[in-house]
Amino acid sequence: MTTDIDDEETLRQVVDRLAEKFPDLPRPEIESAARAEFDALTGRPVRDYLSILTERAAKKRLKRAVKDGA
Repeated sequence: MTTDIDDEETLRQVVDRLAEKFPDLPRPEIESAARAEFDALTGRPVRDYLSILTERAAKKRLKRAVKDGA
């Protein structure tokens, strides 16, 4: 069973990886995208894959943001 501390650490790691992939985006925007995707997946039977699914979904969201801003 995971705890809130585990979830926050997972989310922090995802944000750190995304920040490397999207250096031109403000960290709060990256955190917001990652949190939204993480929250959407929380409670679903995908706990073992929560980190990778969160990162993939947030990455898509951030790519759209970059494209829309260009």
